[in-house]
Amino acid sequence: MSPGAPQEGALGEGESARDEVLQPQQEREEAGEQEEDYGVEVVVEEEEEEEETPTHLPFAPSSELLDDVTTVDPSYTISLIRQLLPQGSIVAKEFSAKQGDPEEKGENSENGESAQLESKDPWEECGCILWDLAASKPQAELMMNNLVLEVLLANLHVTQSPRVKEICIGIMGNLACHESLVDAISMQNGLITMVVDQLFLDDSACLSETFRFLAAVLRSSASVSWAEALLPDEILSRVLWIVGNTLNSTLLEKSIEFLSTIIDNQDVTAILLQPLIKVGFVDHVISLLASEIEKISDESKFDRSASRDLIFHFMEELSATDSCLEVMSSSDQLIQVLDKIIKLPDKFEVSSYCASVVMILANLLADGKHIVPSLSHDLPFLEGLFDILPLVCDDNQGRNALWCILARLLAQAQGIDMNSSSLKQFVSLLLGKFTLIKDDLESHRVDKVDLSAEDTYLKHGISTSIFVQLSTICCIMERWIAEKSSLSEEEDPLTESTIENARKLLNYCQNYDM
Repeated sequence: MSPGAPQEGALGEGESARDEVLQPQQEREEAGEQEEDYGVEVVVEEEEEEEETPTHLPFAPSSELLDDVTTVDPSYTISLIRQLLPQGSIVAKEFSAKQGDPEEKGENSENGESAQLESKDPWEECGCILWDLAASKPQAELMMNNLVLEVLLANLHVTQSPRVKEICIGIMGNLACHESLVDAISMQNGLITMVVDQLFLDDSACLSETFRFLAAVLRSSASVSWAEALLPDEILSRVLWIVGNTLNSTLLEKSIEFLSTIIDNQDVTAILLQPLIKVGFVDHVISLLASEIEKISDESKFDRSASRDLIFHFMEELSATDSCLEVMSSSDQLIQVLDKIIKLPDKFEVSSYCASVVMILANLLADGKHIVPSLSHDLPFLEGLFDILPLVCDDNQGRNALWCILARLLAQAQGIDMNSSSLKQFVSLLLGKFTLIKDDLESHRVDKVDLSAEDTYLKHGISTSIFVQLSTICCIMERWIAEKSSLSEEEDPLTESTIENARKLLNYCQNYDM
């Protein structure tokens, strides 16, 4: 199943595969007598019976969570690892020697314990339980001390099963969530190469777990060695191909989270960002964003609002990175995407993205000053920006970015000689948005004494943008009122109420006190 063209129902299959990871724990809780055969004592409080610990989250939960719910006998965990031993492998002999088992015990033990599990696939059952237990730091340490990495690598070498590969990588992903274990994981002979090779699989569940694992290790102290392993162009190009072609929402989210981790870690950024840009990183993400925006109005498409949120936040992150911003500011496609969103008459479907949209645009206008003249005279664009005001009123950074954009564009428009027709259009726009402007400003009046140092700094930035904006509005309104006052009613039969409204807006802007 190719991530670029998954078979029908591939998304559901990917989700159900991950749901199966939770199933072993649930079955153990519902059938306590079965655990006694493995030395497992389950202690569950009544209110927690309905809850399950996810086994595929990017971060392992606090160790107290699993310890409070389940007490696991170490011999049980070791028996699970034994179940995963590939028959006749070198690691099977090493494991038997470490445990003091007779060489043939691995196979005999497997037969006996498989009968107790009463499962069609005891390997998968045991693997899923280990995946779950690996979220606990004590259990993860126990596994590491009992050759779990060697066992998982041995399976990855011999198996052709996507499900087996997913479970192996998933267990390693949970192990890698424990910072104290990452160095040992990274030094395991052949492990880095094996994990990176999984990026060339065509199974979305395996790829999702691979990206989750890579994101975890790139956040760790061992990040540099992993970043260097990802350097070849063919690997980076493969990553971007997956991001741009997958229809699986989970895989898309995990791959974006992986790329975001590269941007977040300064050491990793220094190694991988320029090579990524070289193979088209920024253009790929812009194309992905454009594709997702096209799907907003298409009800036949899957709901990928969570994915769009992630992409917008990632684009915002890229726009704050100088080397990426340079590419973004010269992208006509990105400007067209932002223009389309801002001009949407009904912004309900994009309301959660609006803060990111204005943050991206503010960064673009600061770097790409060539964009400002054309946008400053695009009245539908300016109207759309004013309509975003109530959607970002609770986001200080988004609101600040929006006022910066408005100040920059209106100052540019006012600085260029306007003819009477253009002046009339701007006045009509400002009068129509007066209520939005006033509501935003009045709702953010605060007592300066109550502000923290950070809030004071942010408020100063917003205040500067608002001051520039209101000053520009005053200039436009004064000029227009002066023109109208010099005309007779026959020359311009404009109603007195419109002129009065213009004076109210002018008076408000002149007297507004932050």
